[in-house]
Amino acid sequence: MGSIKATARFAGLLYLLFSILSVFGYMVLPGRFIVSGDAAATARNITAAPLLYRISIWTCLAGQILFIFLVLTLYNLFKDVDKRQARLMVVLVCVGVAAETVNIANRIAPLVLLSGAGFLSAFTQPQLESLAMGSLRWGNNLGQLLTVFWGLWLFPFGILTIRSGFFPKILGILLMVAGSGYLVTCSTSIVFPDQLHTVSKLMMPLYFGELPIVFWLLVMGAKVPG
Repeated sequence: MGSIKATARFAGLLYLLFSILSVFGYMVLPGRFIVSGDAAATARNITAAPLLYRISIWTCLAGQILFIFLVLTLYNLFKDVDKRQARLMVVLVCVGVAAETVNIANRIAPLVLLSGAGFLSAFTQPQLESLAMGSLRWGNNLGQLLTVFWGLWLFPFGILTIRSGFFPKILGILLMVAGSGYLVTCSTSIVFPDQLHTVSKLMMPLYFGELPIVFWLLVMGAKVPG
């Protein structure tokens, strides 16, 4: 029992750190650089603070590495509950992390394009700024596509949470609700991209279905059914 509770709390700690890094890496820090629809302003922001821009990339990468350790810790927690679902959870996360790592690497492109290197002299400054902005837009679109994995992994996680008896069943239900929100957003970005902004706002409350399990794991750990 002590081992299960300790594993659950360690998973909660990793989950919290992963969440913090994700918020900073994907929301807070990029907002410091990207000016929607203005390639020149975005380029100026990046060239004015290249170290901070690189830190934003590192933050995302560190978060994805933590995600792998998180899902492996959750696997150890749930493997005796339903090994098939636990394996599915790990596979979905690892595929998503591999794809997202490629997307994170793409964020280095603006640094290369705006570096002033001699081999780029064939392009004008406005062209380089547009290419840099285009690479960021492409990365954003790829990120929207990859939300399918961030939604799918929450379903086996939710099922395991319910079946284990370690946690209140409502936490598992909330995980699957959050997963549904990610899947709707991903589908909208592909099929109805013009509606993405509106749908994202509608789905935003569902994403918070992940938060209760984070704090429950960290504070309460897991209770082995008697």
